[in-house]
Amino acid sequence: MKRFALAAILIAAPTGFAHAESAPINYMLQCQGCHLADGSGKPGSVPSLVDSIGRFVRVPGGREYLVRVPGSSQSSLSDRDLARVLNYMIRSFGPADVAADFRPFDAVEVTQVRRPPLSETESVRRALLSAMEAR
Repeated sequence: MKRFALAAILIAAPTGFAHAESAPINYMLQCQGCHLADGSGKPGSVPSLVDSIGRFVRVPGGREYLVRVPGSSQSSLSDRDLARVLNYMIRSFGPADVAADFRPFDAVEVTQVRRPPLSETESVRRALLSAMEAR
């Protein structure tokens, strides 16, 4: 019954659905299946977002990586909504890592770098993690 109630709310939601409310719902619908509700991921197969996602925006190539990983790049979200979900994820799962001068993602940036999706996610991730450690 709870699923039907959530579905009814989503269907009945006006098109101007509040941004603050749509990002968590889009995370739930598009990302939570793999990264879990708390962002912890699945050890050995899906990286945790907790205390790590915010670090990516501080190294060259990190912002692009977050937009181009297949789960982001190939999601059905619009560029605007993907930007909002990325900002939500960074604020929810990596607040301690977010630099004071964090510039939120926007639709223009997402449009510019979203395609093509990364095919070598693991090697790019390792290189970015190394760059983070070197800082």
